[in-house]
Amino acid sequence: MGLLSKDIKTMDDLLLHGLQDIYYAEQQITKALPKMIELATNRDLTLGLKNHLEETNKQIERLDQVFKKLDKQPSGTDCPAIDGLIEEANEIAGEIEDKSVLDAAIVASAQAVEHYEISRYGTLIAWAEELGHDDIVRFLNTNLNEEKAANTKLNTIALRKGVNRKAAS
Repeated sequence: MGLLSKDIKTMDDLLLHGLQDIYYAEQQITKALPKMIELATNRDLTLGLKNHLEETNKQIERLDQVFKKLDKQPSGTDCPAIDGLIEEANEIAGEIEDKSVLDAAIVASAQAVEHYEISRYGTLIAWAEELGHDDIVRFLNTNLNEEKAANTKLNTIALRKGVNRKAAS
């Protein structure tokens, strides 16, 4: 089902599609993070990515609860946006030989993913609130707050932990 699909007739359909999109995205992220962890050489970056992989699995569990509360079976729908971000990250990583530059690229790729997730969760929360689905908003808010925190941690790793500085030297 595409975003402008005939299958989306109501705001509830749109919310469900958005939930399926983020569910798919989170699943793809759990597949992509181990490769990023393996490639990263900065200790803080590696640890941060490992922690976020654990968080992502918990986010999927929360999304399972969201589907349950909506009396829907948890399922994903293809998300070309996340597929493209992950593909781009893999292409860039494959082109960089300098490990410190690679760490900076991994941070940038991870932040692109975080920004997508922040945008998606923010929209889903607004739609859920508008539709009166207060029972799912707290799950979505928890995921959103974790994504924002992950982005802040990536900023810290890039700027204060020296990843960008080391890559530039």
